[in-house]
Amino acid sequence: MKKLANTVKKTDEANDAVTDDAEPRRTRLRAVKDMKRQMILDAARRVFEKEGLLGANMRAIANEAGYTASALYNHYASKEEIYGDLLSQSLDRLNDAVDAAAGNGQPAHRIKRQALAFYDFYLNYPRELDLGFYLFQGMKPLGLTPELNEQLNRRLRQALGGVESGLRGLGCSAAVAERETTALFGHCVGLLLLTHTGRIRMFGQDGRALFAAYIARMIQQVTP
Repeated sequence: MKKLANTVKKTDEANDAVTDDAEPRRTRLRAVKDMKRQMILDAARRVFEKEGLLGANMRAIANEAGYTASALYNHYASKEEIYGDLLSQSLDRLNDAVDAAAGNGQPAHRIKRQALAFYDFYLNYPRELDLGFYLFQGMKPLGLTPELNEQLNRRLRQALGGVESGLRGLGCSAAVAERETTALFGHCVGLLLLTHTGRIRMFGQDGRALFAAYIARMIQQVTP
């Protein structure tokens, strides 16, 4: 019996050792997989910047990343899936920047901070604007599935959720808050495009200052 008990104990200890080693191994494998996926995403961004979504293909992305095309399919099923992952990361960074700007205080102050954070993200990172609005080549989400496009649109809309809820806090109805958020979004993107293309110089104006003035007027108009 004693011999059997010792055998069982040793077996349990061996199993515990395997179990203890399994989690670090899984962690290492996940880290390696994440690193490989990020290398693919970085390479894909370069290809998309040169070729656009329609012109890019999995073989070109694989070559840029130093992979074979077959190896690339172990991580992504299509170039559209890669583009979606890139855009999802970009929208995560956008939402983080807007959320960090919210702070406390009156709704009007939060609206201004979050709206300007949205503008500043795309002002400081123009290639993120290209990515988010399909400006590498063309201005339509060609090639993305309707489901993926809808998912990404919801994430972009989420970045403006603080502005919309702030307007509700000022007393706007849901319909008015949505309308004003839409108008603000359009004004923001228009000024960003004018700024990044240099067209705004023909007016001798500063896009960010114009956007800040627009926010102030909007808040004044909707405040009872």
